[in-house]
Amino acid sequence: MKRLLSLFKVTFPISKVTTYIFIPPLVTFVLAFFGAMAGVTGAFLLLPFQMSVLGYTATGVSATNFLYNIVAIPGTVYRYTKEKRMNWPLAISIIIGCLPGIIIGYWLRITIFSTPKNFKPFVGLVLLYLAWRIYKSLKNNKFNKSLLPSQEAVIRTISFTLKKAQYSFDNKIYSFNPWIITIISFIVGIVGGAYGIGGGAIMAPFFITVLELPVHSIAGASLFGTLVSSVVGVIIYQLGIGSCGIQTRPDYLLGVLFGVGGLVGGYLGAKMQRNIPDRPIKLGLLLVLIYVSSKYLYPVIF
Repeated sequence: MKRLLSLFKVTFPISKVTTYIFIPPLVTFVLAFFGAMAGVTGAFLLLPFQMSVLGYTATGVSATNFLYNIVAIPGTVYRYTKEKRMNWPLAISIIIGCLPGIIIGYWLRITIFSTPKNFKPFVGLVLLYLAWRIYKSLKNNKFNKSLLPSQEAVIRTISFTLKKAQYSFDNKIYSFNPWIITIISFIVGIVGGAYGIGGGAIMAPFFITVLELPVHSIAGASLFGTLVSSVVGVIIYQLGIGSCGIQTRPDYLLGVLFGVGGLVGGYLGAKMQRNIPDRPIKLGLLLVLIYVSSKYLYPVIF
């Protein structure tokens, strides 16, 4: 059996990671399947997996995370668009803010967070923040029953101006200020540019908890914004401007394998989302976030 498994063991050229070739797509299939239901790709958990399990701690790990998003997200976005559940005003507002933030985040990654010693606590704090946002959402709605949208529920844009955007979903009208989304997205883009997540994992909890938008109506926009940001992220890390010799380019083979698993998992997750209430999705993400963040922050605190 060991001899048979050894045939599937590979060493990736850029990251120097050695693992079984089926492990990367298997892991991301699971992450993307459940992440897509909440409007995230699972990349925020993929990066800790790469660092702690695969031992990939070089700066290029952030770029590989971005590459995973590029391969994994299109199928999920297509699914939401096909079902008319793509919130375009929200997606556009996210992209406008995130793109310049990604560039600043890259600069922070190659300077302040260039070493694992500095980068791991940063990752832990980001994950802890996400856990807190989701916990607050669950606490505020603990007495409310998680309702599923109707199978015919679609997103229809009512108006979209610089000051206010309105859309209908499942016979209800929701609104938000595009400028606020753009400003928040800029800040989130900085964090996402350094981390390698594109910002969707941070923005989705914000939409759900602060703006009180239903998770079933924001997932597609969050993922589309992450896709566009990730394309820019990969380009910037590949160019490696100002890196002073630090290896910033992604491991393309590893990233594509991650992406293939995420592509299938995300598509199926988006398809299943209508049948699963948002509360179990949030609770599952909360438990995983607490566990992973504690692993990175515990050595620093104690």
